[in-house]
Amino acid sequence: MKNITIITPFFFPEPISTGKFNTEMAIALRDRGHKVKVLCFHPFYPSWKITQSSEQLDGIEILRGGRFLHFGNNATVRRVILELGFCFFLFRNLLKLRKKTDIIIPVFPPSLAFYIVQFFLKRRTKKVGMVHDLQEIYADQKTSLVGKIITKMIHVVEKGCYQSCDSLLFLSEEMKDTAQTIYSLPSSKLKVQYPFITINSESKTNDLEKILPDTYKHIIYSGALGEKQNPKGLYNLFDFCSKKLKGVQFHIFSQGNHFEELKGLNNNSSISFHPLVPKDNIEELYQKSDIQVVPQLPGTSKGSLPSKLPNLLASGVNVVCITDEGSEIELLFRKNNFKTIVTSWDSEKIKDIFEELLNQKQDNQNQIEISKQLFVIDSMIDKILN
Repeated sequence: MKNITIITPFFFPEPISTGKFNTEMAIALRDRGHKVKVLCFHPFYPSWKITQSSEQLDGIEILRGGRFLHFGNNATVRRVILELGFCFFLFRNLLKLRKKTDIIIPVFPPSLAFYIVQFFLKRRTKKVGMVHDLQEIYADQKTSLVGKIITKMIHVVEKGCYQSCDSLLFLSEEMKDTAQTIYSLPSSKLKVQYPFITINSESKTNDLEKILPDTYKHIIYSGALGEKQNPKGLYNLFDFCSKKLKGVQFHIFSQGNHFEELKGLNNNSSISFHPLVPKDNIEELYQKSDIQVVPQLPGTSKGSLPSKLPNLLASGVNVVCITDEGSEIELLFRKNNFKTIVTSWDSEKIKDIFEELLNQKQDNQNQIEISKQLFVIDSMIDKILN
């Protein structure tokens, strides 16, 4: 049995994205018989508002902080507060990081906290970094002087974190190759592990019938809605397609500042905004979706691979992923004949793809079977432990 400490602001009971991923990872490590401790914030994502929680998971020690943080509305300010706040939290709990820790798993981002506390860890502690996003890729989209300064700072911090780890797990080959190049990392400690499936294939609920009636076809975006999802581009796409496709309703299930901004601007009755569905309704949401859209801001595919993608593919729903040409997601979709990849934000082209999929019988059994082979958590746990 090993003593394993996970450090990340994002954790249970956060319902989506990194928080859900980290929770499933901790549970899987516990189920392997290891003693797991998590240093995290009270849940706040994707609303960026702290909600105090005392919820626990059997067999996992959870230490929470950040109760009095206020992130504000500006994306850059939020990130600065997150980095500095988590840094302060880890320093307050430095003794817990040092005490009886065989493996420490920092989940990146954020990175500044680990960049500093790494110097205080015991030398025998194995450091296994889990990389969800390469923040330098997203920061590099900024062209202002301030943006360039921030990009340079991110480069120094991420490079220091990655080089200090004994091994690094990336969620795609594209992320790994990019990080290896820009941070001069030795290939011997770099590993790739796709995100894993966290849902059952069958729905056990029927709670969404009123908002997703079978009298319409439904094209849906669900999940976190930040800059990397290109929210304004997504809304403009839905607005355009809604005027061309009859008998189709468009939905955005999310929360947070971008979500509220778009919701406030919306005057299109064919586009509906909903809060995130409870985790018990995820399978039902996918089954009632005719198409699920996975959007990526142009030029950012090297930065991350959406952690919800395995769940979407394994559910059998038609997926339309808008990504960069030559990206790993494009190669993955084309190699396995998944539906459907698009490498531009051409609204007319995407409308035609929507229409074609809506007129076809939805039969994605091949997609389901391949996904169950590709996206498995046991493989990731083996790489952490070994």
